[in-house]
Amino acid sequence: MFAPKKPHVAIFAFPFGTHAAPLLSLSRRLAANAADASFSFFSTPKSNGSLSSIFAASAPLPNLKIYDVSDGVPEGYVPLGKPQEDIELFLKATPGNFKEALETVVKEMGEVTCVLTDSFLWFSGDIAEERGVPWVTFWTSGACSIAAHFYTELFRRKLGTGTDVLATRRDEPLDFVPGFSGLRVCDLPEGIVFGNLDSLFSRLLHRMAEESARATAVAINTFDGLDSTILTDLKSKFRSCLAVGPLSLMSPLPQETDAHACLAWLDRFAHKPASVAYVSFGTVMTPPPAELAALAEGLEESGAPFLWSLREKAREGLPAGFQERTAGRGLFVSWAPQTMVLGHVALGAFVTHCGWNSVMESITAGVPMICRPFFGDQRLNARMVSHVWRIGVEAEGRVLTRDGVVGSMELVLRKDEGRGMRERACALRDMAKEAVGNGGSSVDGFNKLLGIVVSSR
Repeated sequence: MFAPKKPHVAIFAFPFGTHAAPLLSLSRRLAANAADASFSFFSTPKSNGSLSSIFAASAPLPNLKIYDVSDGVPEGYVPLGKPQEDIELFLKATPGNFKEALETVVKEMGEVTCVLTDSFLWFSGDIAEERGVPWVTFWTSGACSIAAHFYTELFRRKLGTGTDVLATRRDEPLDFVPGFSGLRVCDLPEGIVFGNLDSLFSRLLHRMAEESARATAVAINTFDGLDSTILTDLKSKFRSCLAVGPLSLMSPLPQETDAHACLAWLDRFAHKPASVAYVSFGTVMTPPPAELAALAEGLEESGAPFLWSLREKAREGLPAGFQERTAGRGLFVSWAPQTMVLGHVALGAFVTHCGWNSVMESITAGVPMICRPFFGDQRLNARMVSHVWRIGVEAEGRVLTRDGVVGSMELVLRKDEGRGMRERACALRDMAKEAVGNGGSSVDGFNKLLGIVVSSR
């Protein structure tokens, strides 16, 4: 049987959180560099709809087409309101939903020659194997978090499992894993040694880490030099491990709109560089009301100018009169163009949940972070920021308090230690820019990835 002359890459997205956008960003760069190949991007209707602004603002790529897969929600289904209910319904529909959509597209576009997927979708390896084509996975987060899942069995053997582990061993260093000496048991994601190890999501991540070793290549949204020891170790574990980030520099999405005039507001403080705090906890989580109130009180007492991205509904729990009292130096918006905000000369600190995209965007802007992580890899990321890279601080006990916020603002924005954090963040920024420049390590990683993905062998 002869291989097709024209490569056809099937791309499977995980349609929740901030997973689909980075994969689309990577897919667009691949398609732009392989005009003779076809790329079929699969995600749920809701996920594809959320990406519509990217499609509309981007230069059209005729060789990249978007297709819907079923989200697994039965017709007439009434949500029960359970946490991660939509994710569970989607996962129960896999891999059948992807197989069905793929068969339809193959009739239109021709047989696939490679399957490129979000690493979460481990079953894609079986689909690629059935079709006799390479399977390439993309880990949207950093090297540290995929390593944590890869070493799940070792962690369980060394530490045990259950709530007692967190209670009795929370501050023990994880120095038996390469590159983890600055991390502790309590920094691990749920589902590895504590939390619900049998949840659908925990089992998904465990299986994902086990199956990744089968992949032809694993691409990671990081750059050489950020986690050198961890990345070197992963390169010895995977068939091919490629650093292709930061994607925010390698393959930036279309320029965001500034609907609330954030940049014009920041210009007011441009005469005093690195003086303004930007507050955003992403689109998934909001701190509990007591912490939001404490954060507001801390910002008010600190006297620091601040730009706070917070939905209208969440503002109802802020202290009475807070917005009026801080109106001269505080701006509330429902959404901010984050990369442009972080890149503004006035920006001095980023109060963040430490999702990987936010961490990467802060690093590439050279802005120190004040970390309040919630779940998943956010605790690992926050610990790396505060204790390994030393480009920020973490809220004490991972809880925002008025005094803690005041102290963090003073430290990061006004003290010598904060200037040291900024210098180290800027050094990482420069390293990231070098990685994505001509002859850079991430460019080399991308070129190797491109060669694998568009090979028709």
